[in-house]
Amino acid sequence: MSTIDTQELAQAGQHLRLLRDEIAKAMVGQRDPIEQLLVALVASGHVLIEGVPGLGKTLLARALAKAVALRYARIQFTPDMLPSDITGHAVLDAAAGGAAGAVSLRIRRGPVFTNILLADEINRAPAKTQSALLEVMQEYQVSLEGETLPLERPFIVLATQNPIDTEGTYPLPEAQLDRFLLKIEIGYPPQADEVAIVVRTTRDRAGDQLPLAEVAECIDGHALLALQRLASQVHVDERVVDYAVRITRSTRGGLGLAAGSGPRGAIALIRAARAAALLESREFVTPDDVKRYALPVLRHRVMLAPDAQLEGRRVDELLAALLETVVAPRL
Repeated sequence: MSTIDTQELAQAGQHLRLLRDEIAKAMVGQRDPIEQLLVALVASGHVLIEGVPGLGKTLLARALAKAVALRYARIQFTPDMLPSDITGHAVLDAAAGGAAGAVSLRIRRGPVFTNILLADEINRAPAKTQSALLEVMQEYQVSLEGETLPLERPFIVLATQNPIDTEGTYPLPEAQLDRFLLKIEIGYPPQADEVAIVVRTTRDRAGDQLPLAEVAECIDGHALLALQRLASQVHVDERVVDYAVRITRSTRGGLGLAAGSGPRGAIALIRAARAAALLESREFVTPDDVKRYALPVLRHRVMLAPDAQLEGRRVDELLAALLETVVAPRL
């Protein structure tokens, strides 16, 4: 079993719940997306946020950035964007060449050198530009002019995309999709929440100003790194690991699926489950933690079969059916 101090565990859960409440000051409702974002943050994973325009994808990322005392940068992806616009580039610098008049190269770092990176509408950039994030998201480093530059930790990519607008967009490569720990889907809010959203965003506000004034910093980088280390110490029984692997393997050749998840899917399930347990001040993972995060972990790691697409089936629908066929262990 885990040897996490009980008081430390309780404080960690309290800090995370406080962070959740701060983000909720800007986001009305949407409890599940907020908790999923916190789980990814504690698990040191990247997030792909999908939803139709106007549901608060960018607001969710901005609220997190304001509640955490970390550096934040935003990249608005466009079809004409180059990889160097993300990672940086080398420029000629006469001043660095010395008094002899020699000219040397100086590295100008791009916006990726931050702690929280919002990649807004990531699917509007071509594959060549999207691939600039592959090394960043997996190895937390950037290679420029033969030099490897490490990124400061913590580091998380929050990418957004629109699921219905296809004009001027490029599908994300499977290799990049697999690097996102979770894919969060934001749906339409209930009527009561929608009324509250309209009231909050129009009362005493000019134009389309985001309701971020009430969100206050409640955690810094050192505390976040401590939470990430603590989450890695949460106990996971081997039977729970086996359950996560069996869920992942069930997607391979599953009914209606053309391609299933690789081993990274099971790894992501365990990482998310550990962070979910810490959010509830638990020192151990339950099968319910794994099952609860199976959809956001796996929905972007599988592909629908052509016949399922013709029938109008949804990935979440097929995954939910597969989950019911995998027997959870009794601990």
